[in-house]
Amino acid sequence: MLVSLAWSSLGSRRKSVVLTFLSLLISISVLLSVEHIRQQAKESFNRTISDVDLIVGAPSGQLNLLLYSVFRMGSPTSNIKYESYEALQESQLVDWAIPISLGDSHRGFRVMGTNDNYFQHFKFGNKQALSFQNGQAFASLFEAVIGADVAKVLGYKVGDSVVISHGIGNTSFTNHDNTPFTITGILAATGTPVDKTVHVSLNAIEAIHLSASKQNQLLNDAASVNTTPDSVTAVMLGLTSKFATFKLQRDINNYKSDRLMAILPGVALTELWQMMGTVESLLRVISILVLISSLFGLSTMLLASMQQRKNEIAVLRVLGAGPRVIFTLVLVEALILVLLAIVAAIVLLSVTLTLSSDWLASQYGLFLSANLLTVETLKVVSVITLAAIVTSAIPAFEAYKNALHSSLSAR
Repeated sequence: MLVSLAWSSLGSRRKSVVLTFLSLLISISVLLSVEHIRQQAKESFNRTISDVDLIVGAPSGQLNLLLYSVFRMGSPTSNIKYESYEALQESQLVDWAIPISLGDSHRGFRVMGTNDNYFQHFKFGNKQALSFQNGQAFASLFEAVIGADVAKVLGYKVGDSVVISHGIGNTSFTNHDNTPFTITGILAATGTPVDKTVHVSLNAIEAIHLSASKQNQLLNDAASVNTTPDSVTAVMLGLTSKFATFKLQRDINNYKSDRLMAILPGVALTELWQMMGTVESLLRVISILVLISSLFGLSTMLLASMQQRKNEIAVLRVLGAGPRVIFTLVLVEALILVLLAIVAAIVLLSVTLTLSSDWLASQYGLFLSANLLTVETLKVVSVITLAAIVTSAIPAFEAYKNALHSSLSAR
């Protein structure tokens, strides 16, 4: 009966109720979206690289190694010997090894030297393998595979030629004009740094840094010039057994023939995310303040209606409703509004995420689930409901006092 009565009472104040509902809808949507995106973004961040057990590079700190090998940010302090990569590849504990060579760029996009293992074993997201939007992997020395963003921004297609520049800046005064590359493939969008990378072979990286005479000799007779690199920037490893991870990491860190450091990508990603905790906390504070503002708006609306509802309260008192019933009625009205706003916000966000999930994944690397019915969401909903009860207690108590006053006056 109270719910029915509260619903009728809200209907009699339709205009102010609708405006308050919209305010609650916006604030609750902001809070839920911040919390959901925060959780999902953290998972997406951790899925930038998937199914890689160890990353090996020169000792420079695990965050630096992670940033330049996975996110293509910054530069390595030094390289590791090519013989070290071969030794890792031949280890019985290693299932596959992906070499990485960095240091060049093309019009602001990083160039990465690698081999066929990269296209076969590198995974992102939920262990998703790389796929080609157009074309295929490079097969000869001066062929390149570009990421989706490179193709989109620069307008490239399969068959176009690109010239690699020395260094990683947007502008370079040293271009390798003698050895242009032909694009043989364009990777499908992944929402990761792969999209912003130009991929060539390890031998090609070595070839473009040869002297002009060696390059001419190479173009005339490729077999006459040795293009095996002396070093690589880093190596990604997939192991035959996850149980061997820590043993191999210890062996690599104690490797005698070269200065090596092995890191676990998951651990390094967690440490990197923790460094972003300040921004994360700031977003939560802003969304909470927006919600509090809306809840006080709800309280203000209910308080403002008390003067208009004196006759309504008087009629309820005549019908036998006590002050406690009046108090509960106002709380029920507030809860109806808040719960409707919560349901509408969840539906709105679910539909929005369903429609935009592919776009968010390809453009921003955010793999967001449209399912908001999670434990974290339920916690947020519980906090919102509790906060609504607390703020609505003010007008409810005012109604209680009015009912009590009218009761005493009647006596």
